Amino acid sequence: MKQSKGQTEKEKIEKALEAQDDRQYVLRLYVAGMTPKSTLAVTNIKKICEEHLAGRYSLEVIDLYKRPSLADGEQIIAAPTLLKKLPLPLRRFIGDMSNTEKILVGLDLRPK
Repeated sequence: MKQSKGQTEKEKIEKALEAQDDRQYVLRLYVAGMTPKSTLAVTNIKKICEEHLAGRYSLEVIDLYKRPSLADGEQIIAAPTLLKKLPLPLRRFIGDMSNTEKILVGLDLRPK
């Protein structure tokens, strides 16, 4: 492997992975009432977060029936919708969050 300022490529990769493990995730899940699909989305995303982001995330569940004005600012056109606000880039996921692999790739927790 190439040496670069005292660090090997392997050391650089390990350091980058450690830094990635420290990233804090800010997530917002927009639901429309407590329909079966909304309830399933809440359950699924909480499970994913606890298994893969334990201690490194904040998840806000927003009921669009109770706070409809929040949909306009975020351009929410379907529910349930999950927004990954941080770390950038912003990402959107629509549906019941049951495709765990797709969510993990979208959250940059798994390679594409």
